[in-house]
Amino acid sequence: MAIKIYTRTGDKGLTGLIGGTKVPKSDHRIEAYGTIDELNSYLGLVSDLLPEGMDKREIRAIQDRLFAIGSSLACDPEKEPAMKIPDLKAEDTRELEERIDRMEQTLPPMKHFILPGGHVAVSTTHVARCVCRRAERLCVGLQESGSFVEPEVLRYLNRLSDYLFVLARSIAHSLQIAEVIWTARG
Repeated sequence: MAIKIYTRTGDKGLTGLIGGTKVPKSDHRIEAYGTIDELNSYLGLVSDLLPEGMDKREIRAIQDRLFAIGSSLACDPEKEPAMKIPDLKAEDTRELEERIDRMEQTLPPMKHFILPGGHVAVSTTHVARCVCRRAERLCVGLQESGSFVEPEVLRYLNRLSDYLFVLARSIAHSLQIAEVIWTARG
């Protein structure tokens, strides 16, 4: 049986967490997993913009991990232990670190601050990095307000924003686009 796209249950500003708990659409948990969804969409665009020869499988794997994070955040924390929600693992964060290290081996050392720009693929990757940072801040805020957030989610998002910064540099390098160096006035 196909899933119906509209249910009309959100027409009054409420939505359901996985587990059935109803919360306002303005709930911080909804904001957090909505931002993860936004990040996932930007990563789809980044993947579509990757230059020939760059491996899209890494982006797809990250999108898969973001779906797991979104699922975790969409759960009622009181009911999650009883559900079979896909887990994020420490090895997922280590894989990001390995990917960062691999890309950095091919890049010139960074000696200046870099402005987003130079090519649409580079700029879009920086937008994804900024959305990732916002998602991380929202998850930290959730945690600070007493809501449970899996600690590995915070580590992964922190590392993912680093990965996206290095990926933007790697894309520029692959396209032979000069990085836009920030020069302070004065």
